Amino acid sequence: MRLQPAKAWSTSVSDHRAVRVVDTLCRGSGQVMFQNNPVTGILFIIGIWWGSTRAGEWEVGLGAVVGLVVSTCTAWLLGFDAQSRGQGIYGFNGILVGAALPSFLHVDARLWVYLVVGAAVSTVVMQAISNIFDTWGVTAMTAPFVITTWFLVLGAFAFANVGDASLPKAALPQPPSTPDYDFGVLTTVEILFKNVAQVFLIENVVTGIIFVVALAVSSWAAAVASLLGSALALGTAVLLGASADSTESGLFGFSAVLTAIALGTVFYSPGWRVAAFAALGVIFTVIVQGALDAALDPIGIPTFTMPFVLATWLFLIPHEKFRPIHHDPHKRKFAAQADTE
Repeated sequence: MRLQPAKAWSTSVSDHRAVRVVDTLCRGSGQVMFQNNPVTGILFIIGIWWGSTRAGEWEVGLGAVVGLVVSTCTAWLLGFDAQSRGQGIYGFNGILVGAALPSFLHVDARLWVYLVVGAAVSTVVMQAISNIFDTWGVTAMTAPFVITTWFLVLGAFAFANVGDASLPKAALPQPPSTPDYDFGVLTTVEILFKNVAQVFLIENVVTGIIFVVALAVSSWAAAVASLLGSALALGTAVLLGASADSTESGLFGFSAVLTAIALGTVFYSPGWRVAAFAALGVIFTVIVQGALDAALDPIGIPTFTMPFVLATWLFLIPHEKFRPIHHDPHKRKFAAQADTE
């Protein structure tokens, strides 16, 4: 009797160390959007490589893979919880660090050393934040990526050998002018997928489509939530008068996409109250995005996914008001979903 693909893969993971390593790395990629699924993870990596190479920035794809490997290996070397390692919990912040640094800093041999250090540190920061927030039953999410990468890109202003390639220009916030939106149907659809793609700092429609398909492989609810969150974020940004360029490139939507997935499908059992709660969280995430953009303009560094982190933390603390999805209680309450294979 032939084994089903999922069972065959599970058997290979159990029997072969090399397959187990690949499985862990792929799950680490998938955990960026809370999916503990190796197929989702490999599709995310494919999407990153597609978008980065199409933009002529293959270093972003390579950096993502290097960051994923280094952060995961760091957890193993430090002896962090084996079950959490196997679920990819220590890899997803590293892959984001690896994608971010080549996107904003000058790429040379020294950058790769800088990237390896940053990816390793993100694992330590992950453990530290998890220890602190375990008291409130709130997970670290992508805060280790944001905090680590903020320090790394700020270092570019102090270290002559860490070049600033494309960081935002530092400037005081200016009173906004009324944006002139010219979004047709096709452009609007493109923005919906760019919002999803920008989770990995990629501005590419095909990458966004690949990511949604990857989510659907693991969870149809997560795939739907990503698109609904993207649409609601777009509508909110337009209603509030966000920058047309930033809105069109997906910069007002990617954190909201993560919030929609987290609140709507991961931490709470779906229902109409949870859907309304998640929608409020998405709207608030767009507002937090604008606020942090203004706050960080004088420093000249990106917000990364901190709007998602802050908004979702605030919306998770009153979790007793809803019926939570019960995750593995082992050690910390990491957001590692059960396999849907």
